[in-house]
Amino acid sequence: MSGVDGFFDEGDELLKFEDEIAKGLQRESAEPWHILIVDDDEDVHQATEFALNGVFILDRPLNFLHAYSAKEALDILRQKNDIAVILLDVVMESENAGLVAVGVIRDELGLANPRIVLRTGQPGYAPEIETIRRYDINDYKTKNELTRSKLYTTLTAAVRSFDQLLRLDASRKGLEQIVLASNQLIMEKGVKNFSSGVIMQMAALVGVKPEGMVCACAENNATLDQCTVLAATGMFSALIGHRLADIDEPRIKNSLARCLSEHRNLVEEDHMVLFFAGHNLCDFAAFIDSNIPLREIDHHLLEVFCTNIAICGDNVKLVEKLRDLAYIDPILNLPNRSYFIEAIERALAEGRVPQVVALLDVDQFAEINDMFGYHYGDLLLDAIARRLERRFGGGAVIARISNDTFAIFGDAVEVNPESMQPLLNPSFNIEGVERPVSMSAGFVHAKSGDDGATLLKNASIAIKRAKECGLGQFAWYSPDVAAASRERVQLLQDLRQALKQEMLYLVYQPQIDLNTKKVVGVEALMRWCTAEEKFISPELFVSVAEQSGLIINLGMWALRTALHAVRHIQDRGYTDIRMAVNVSTNQLRQANFVEEVNAALCDSGVNPEMLELEITESVAVLGYSFVEKKINVLRGMGISIAIDDFGTGYSSLSYLGRLPVNRLKIDRSFILSLASDINNFNIPQMVVLLGHQLNMKVIAEGVETGRQVEVLRQIGCDEAQGFLYARGMTLSELLPWLDNQ
Repeated sequence: MSGVDGFFDEGDELLKFEDEIAKGLQRESAEPWHILIVDDDEDVHQATEFALNGVFILDRPLNFLHAYSAKEALDILRQKNDIAVILLDVVMESENAGLVAVGVIRDELGLANPRIVLRTGQPGYAPEIETIRRYDINDYKTKNELTRSKLYTTLTAAVRSFDQLLRLDASRKGLEQIVLASNQLIMEKGVKNFSSGVIMQMAALVGVKPEGMVCACAENNATLDQCTVLAATGMFSALIGHRLADIDEPRIKNSLARCLSEHRNLVEEDHMVLFFAGHNLCDFAAFIDSNIPLREIDHHLLEVFCTNIAICGDNVKLVEKLRDLAYIDPILNLPNRSYFIEAIERALAEGRVPQVVALLDVDQFAEINDMFGYHYGDLLLDAIARRLERRFGGGAVIARISNDTFAIFGDAVEVNPESMQPLLNPSFNIEGVERPVSMSAGFVHAKSGDDGATLLKNASIAIKRAKECGLGQFAWYSPDVAAASRERVQLLQDLRQALKQEMLYLVYQPQIDLNTKKVVGVEALMRWCTAEEKFISPELFVSVAEQSGLIINLGMWALRTALHAVRHIQDRGYTDIRMAVNVSTNQLRQANFVEEVNAALCDSGVNPEMLELEITESVAVLGYSFVEKKINVLRGMGISIAIDDFGTGYSSLSYLGRLPVNRLKIDRSFILSLASDINNFNIPQMVVLLGHQLNMKVIAEGVETGRQVEVLRQIGCDEAQGFLYARGMTLSELLPWLDNQ
């Protein structure tokens, strides 16, 4: 039987196609359905195409592709994956060539959507039901029953099935795209980027190019004409930042205005406008030019899209705020440490050298806060930040790294000690009062390959070295500086272990009444001998303890140990020898310091009148009222107070006159000067006169010669201590020494 037999039966009526063809004449521009005819008979190809000439299915024309063997068909399918229906001959180069091709199409090529209609001119070769099910065959027809009307009916059913599969795929992919878009848009940096993202995702969803779209936002309490164009592409790009009222094209302006006022999506023949309802974020609408008619599934997807993206919009402000919290200091509105590190690494990755990282630290900022209050401290930091912005805001990155530490990253020409010298000892007008402030600075050169965190650490090492040299100083980072810093870190670790393992001990240096030559007191001095019997200088480890805060534990340990020593001294019969113990500024700052002292006295059973606490003038940074209140409480308990190293710190006569202090200690540096010039006693004499005028005793430390004692007696000094009398002794050495006296 010929392959074309039965195609033109006399009973076929061509009239049933006339209406379809007439409608199709107006829809020739629509995307056609691609039909692949696979048959080794040329007549079948011609007859099929002739029979379906001018036919439209689902408002779209047909486009025929031709293959004359299974191999040729598979080659076409490998190159073109949008074929809707395959009219496939079963018997071609072999008896089952068509079925084998079906297996390749479904399994190897993975084409699940194209519908396959098997055709054969030999009914004996009809596949079994299991074969049809296995190979996902849409239909099976013998060629003699494929009249024009039946062919149209079969093809229409196949195309509809193909279209439904495409819609299901589109729905699934659209939903996946919406989820992906939601995740991406939430992470956009700010409302403008979010709006641009909405445009891009919306275009992808409906399958058009992201061009010719506008996104307008209805601000809170704003009229429609005041709505702002946040993002636009293509021919509308120039409208970004303009008001809705500034848009010249009525079609766009009116559609956006309607969408925002009616709170709904608008889908027209040549465009659409989507509405996104906001809560934390104001409402906004997105306009898109599109002359492609939307499928029903696209309408549903856009509704889901709008719902999800509106939720994203509500979260954009929150995400933006969280991002600011991650990168912006909320008090000074400066970049923070995280941002600063990333900025360094970006610049170095771009090859921007030579660059310098500088750290600026406000000297004694904690004391300023304690003295004037945190509000004052915040005002001071803000004044510093604004001055840094004025000086370096053009090209350098400025950040707040920690409480009172600022960082600057920029060109070496701009960021260097010389250019920043005026910033190290500036003054600021805070609340109408000019306030002098000193700042320490650390500098480090940045080079390609460095990471930001390491550079900050190195600058911090440099600033510590600067602080060792005094207030308002600077230092550059170098390997030597780093080595010294590592030594200090190691020293601190060793000191902690020494305190735990009881390697620290106290020695006691006698204090002598210059008139009676009697021992009136002893000063407890801290000493450290390592397991290797190496003595560590107190000047070295005490400063490390001060900077690290370990001095609080060390100081309390020293107080308790010294008070227990008082009991042993009293048990020996020396009941009128006071015990002097040094107290650091950090200790005195502690809220429970007085309670700790009282507990130590109770534990030891020592009369408070036998205890003298030595403080330095640096306690002035804690604030007059704070120090005065604390000392008054201690004096009320019967404890004596001495000011150590007088004349070397924050000397203030008004401050000294307000404090109920018992004793002034002349610093050893003034006593040593008597050794080189015995007539150089002006300062010691002034201290003695001042102390007596304020009803205080005066004691000189560091006395080493009889001549110094003679001068001290002449100027009226009351007491002395030093190597002339005795070095510091352990308790077991002190007791026999007292007996010998």
